[in-house]
Amino acid sequence: MRGRLLFVAGAALGYVLGSRAGRARYEQIKTVSGKIWNSNGVQKGVHNVDKFVADKTPDVAEFVGEQTKKVVRKVGQKKDAATS
Repeated sequence: MRGRLLFVAGAALGYVLGSRAGRARYEQIKTVSGKIWNSNGVQKGVHNVDKFVADKTPDVAEFVGEQTKKVVRKVGQKKDAATS
């Protein structure tokens, strides 16, 4: 629910900025956001996130596999009980 609310708020803000400010303001926002995105601090954070994701991917895959096996076993047990 929170994600939807944030999406709607962002879309509304984008619409208002786009419709009222015009192309010049859009270009200004684009330039400033590009400078922020390309700043050393932000790029360092992006690199850290990439590294974190790469480090955790095997753990997540293992966890998902284990949980899937548990669900399959439970479903199989219920199916066996229902047919008995």
